[in-house]
Amino acid sequence: MDAEKPSILVSSIKPTWASLLLLFTIMLVLSYQTFSTMAGLPTWVGSIWPAAGSDTRSDHHPSTCSGFFGGVPKRKVVMSIEAFGGVGDGATSNTEAFRRAILHMQRFGESGGAQLNVPKGRWLTGSFNLTSNFTLFLEEGAVILGSQDPKQWPIIEPLPSYGRGRERLGGRHISLIHGDGLTNVVITGNNGTIDGQGKMWWELWWNRTLEHTRGHLLELMNSQNILISNLTFLNSPFWTIHPVYCSNVVIKDMTILAPLNAPNTDGIDPDSSTNVCIEDCYIESGDDLVAVKSGWDHYGIKMARPSSNIIVRRVHGTTPTCSGVGIGSEMSGGISNVTIEDLHVWDSAAGVRIKTDKGRGGYIANISISNILMERVKAPIMFSRGANDHPDKGWDPKAVPQVKGIFISNVFSLNSTKAPELRGIEGASFERICFKNVTVLGLAPSAAWHCEFVSGFANGVFPAACPQLQDMDAFDWCLQR
Repeated sequence: MDAEKPSILVSSIKPTWASLLLLFTIMLVLSYQTFSTMAGLPTWVGSIWPAAGSDTRSDHHPSTCSGFFGGVPKRKVVMSIEAFGGVGDGATSNTEAFRRAILHMQRFGESGGAQLNVPKGRWLTGSFNLTSNFTLFLEEGAVILGSQDPKQWPIIEPLPSYGRGRERLGGRHISLIHGDGLTNVVITGNNGTIDGQGKMWWELWWNRTLEHTRGHLLELMNSQNILISNLTFLNSPFWTIHPVYCSNVVIKDMTILAPLNAPNTDGIDPDSSTNVCIEDCYIESGDDLVAVKSGWDHYGIKMARPSSNIIVRRVHGTTPTCSGVGIGSEMSGGISNVTIEDLHVWDSAAGVRIKTDKGRGGYIANISISNILMERVKAPIMFSRGANDHPDKGWDPKAVPQVKGIFISNVFSLNSTKAPELRGIEGASFERICFKNVTVLGLAPSAAWHCEFVSGFANGVFPAACPQLQDMDAFDWCLQR
């Protein structure tokens, strides 16, 4: 399926007082810029953008994830965790209560499904597995707390597309909430909270005493028809939401928070998955807000499970060390047909970043990125290499990625410190890289684009693009986008 064409009609976004105030601020800043090349700025800069704190719920927008997941099913059996001995006092372990509840509800999977309600309270638990045709529903005021006992996060096999734990050799800790081989699963509620209490895990990482790769807050594997919505996720030990080898996944109306120095607390990482829609989410973390992945070096190449047909829209957030949206760096199974639109990032290291390296192999193709607003983002657009992290000695330095068909348009970055940096890889193909209406303000007069081993075409960009982006062979293709 071809990637959805991103809309350039930014004016269709409903203005709010916050967005109007932001517009006024931008216009005020522009009015004080006196350098002569300002006449070349694209005219779309004056469009109305959604601002931080504005109402971005999907029912206010014509574009939704409805095509990826149908209506939430009404389950035949609805029960409370209290019926299985659960105690919401924040101190009593509910690990066995959750496991008993899920085991009981499995029996209804073929006869209307089941829903487990978590009432108001603080429900301490270790890891538990979900089942098919199932809804986990957190009522208002409900908080699921991750256990501080590492034994309550058992060790499981590494992902075959990674070959080992991402951080340590061998297996990895299971996620707090986990599922494998499931279908028709809903995780939702009245803005209840799942708190991984990750500080213990971060300290193990900081102190270099971590024995196995940290667990995610939520990981679903080999599953389909998944909805995750209307919850707050806090303090994940590692990547927060990780659908891997999945299809038809919707993640919407989520708030995901971790301390800004918490290591590797990515917000949402679709990995070797297809038909994934992420929209209307607010994320603060110590790593990428959203990162699209597909396996690591020779293990990812061998498994060849790409990520494709991914939509990321109306995501707002900040990450001081990483990117608003990253593609890679683990992308060895291939990534294609990705649409990123209406992104708002502030006080961050990077806005949009494509991350590859020697040994990765794979491909990144047909990526559309549009309508991006950045404030105080150091490097708004980056293609980076050289992470030099590999699972073992089996990686092939001749396996280089192929990157083709990247279209980036309608980007406005205010108070940046670096012009776009596009660092390809010698001997690899980075071509048909297209830019249209890209404005980066706040740079020193000497700041300039930096491009290596890339080719494409740029139109309506400020400051002026590098010579590698005046490739007339790419002009027609870029013009047709």
